Amino acid sequence: MPTLEDPVAQLRDAGLRVTRPRLAVIEALGRQPHADADTIAEAARDELGTVSTQAIYDVLKAFTAVGLVRRIEPAGSPARFELRVGDNHHHVVCRSCGVIADVDCAHGSAPCLTASNDHGFSIDEAEVTYWGICPDCAATTALEPSI
Repeated sequence: MPTLEDPVAQLRDAGLRVTRPRLAVIEALGRQPHADADTIAEAARDELGTVSTQAIYDVLKAFTAVGLVRRIEPAGSPARFELRVGDNHHHVVCRSCGVIADVDCAHGSAPCLTASNDHGFSIDEAEVTYWGICPDCAATTALEPSI
């Protein structure tokens, strides 16, 4: 999980003004990678007292635009956000509970960027999502009696 050594410096380095909502969002993502906007809004409200949902969406849009945050959209799930950017890693998603974990590229730094047929595109990112059942859900399922 990326660490937030200095969120103020991260915002300034990205060319963004430092505001309380922006700090609350970046700190929430540092604590809860792969969070959706509602979860981030709840964490920001816990810290700030009040902040509109639209303000959270605006912050996430600004963060994504400058590359400070990566937006992922697993099928059947709301958009999720994370601070781990720039390394073209992938994700594994639990079909049962929806938990998401990072998965590094299987071979080298980013071999998946070399497509078998790029159709003339200049490829700069690949999104791979692995689906399965997490260990917690697998253990719970194993404990449930068969009917």
